[in-house]
Amino acid sequence: MSNTNAQKSSISSSDYDSFVAVHRELEIDKLFRACVKLEASDLHLKVGNPPMVRIDGTLRPMQRSPIEDEEMVRLCFPMMSERNRKIFDHDGGADFAHMVEVDGTNWRFRVNLLQQLGHIGLVARRVNSWIPDFEGLYLPKSMVDLCKYDQGMVLLAGVTGSGKTTTIGSMLNWINHNYRKHILTLEDPIEFVFTEDKCLINQREIGLDVVDFEVGMKHAVREDPDIMLVGEMRDKETFMTAIHAAETGHLVFGTIHASGAPGTIGRILDLFPQDMHGALRSAISMNMKGIVAQKLLKSIKPGVGRVPTVEIMRFTPTIRKLVQEEEDHKLSGAISVGVEDGMQTFTQSLKQLVDDKLIDRTVALEVAPNPEELKMALKGISVKQPGIM
Repeated sequence: MSNTNAQKSSISSSDYDSFVAVHRELEIDKLFRACVKLEASDLHLKVGNPPMVRIDGTLRPMQRSPIEDEEMVRLCFPMMSERNRKIFDHDGGADFAHMVEVDGTNWRFRVNLLQQLGHIGLVARRVNSWIPDFEGLYLPKSMVDLCKYDQGMVLLAGVTGSGKTTTIGSMLNWINHNYRKHILTLEDPIEFVFTEDKCLINQREIGLDVVDFEVGMKHAVREDPDIMLVGEMRDKETFMTAIHAAETGHLVFGTIHASGAPGTIGRILDLFPQDMHGALRSAISMNMKGIVAQKLLKSIKPGVGRVPTVEIMRFTPTIRKLVQEEEDHKLSGAISVGVEDGMQTFTQSLKQLVDDKLIDRTVALEVAPNPEELKMALKGISVKQPGIM
């Protein structure tokens, strides 16, 4: 048996491509290593521009010449497996993970290779080689309570780059350190690689370990999971599969693109025809345990790049009633008076971040859903919320 084959037999198939990438030096790896050493969150490559990195939320050019078409092909194509090349040629883009070694540590990147205006481009998100805890991420302490359910669904909402994946990784790792359960993830691609503590953890990557999400979920019901991560809620099939898993005794985590916790209800309903909305509201109110929405903001604390402002909506009897009765406009008011239940609005979160000297007052007012309400809160004036019953 060759040395490479011996190595392959000792690692999972989902990590084999990463192993090959580490041991086959690629020209583009120099840029990935620079991204790590600069502590950048993202790497952007576009023809006609120098490589760009995002540091503390701001894009900055690297000090080198612009990338031309020929160099872009030479940099990007060797990263793709045969499968990803077929997807790229068919769809005009491909998502995959790439790994590089920097000073003895393996760093994973979530890569999106795309075509735009006839040129190839790349956007890569750096994934930390460790999973921060809640305190390290400056998340509210009440996040712990969302990890303690035996069954149901917990969604993380936010735009791309808002830290949803990192927060879910932290939540799953808290469970890993505190319970003896089986965690099963279906990811496209895998980002955080968990180190087992008390939990048994199986991570399956779409396209490498299982052909697609639908087949992965079909297998999952036979794999005895206690907790499932089903990735992004992109379509009605994904959501229905996830809500069914929650109904049948699993704790399901997922992400969704939405700007706030109350607005997530409408975002879910938009995936379905109008005649299904009543049944969906019932299913959501019965099975959803919490929706967390977050945004990343530039920090003023030395040594801290960005911190999240977090909105938490727990499905208390009041919240369930409002969802069932289609009174979504009252959800924000119910959240604001639900502090004892571990809830908070963006306004309450922003005030706390300003009080803790983590963000600047000006930044807080720029992103506040209601700047006037935040101004009053910062002055210590409570705002009376509209009736919620």
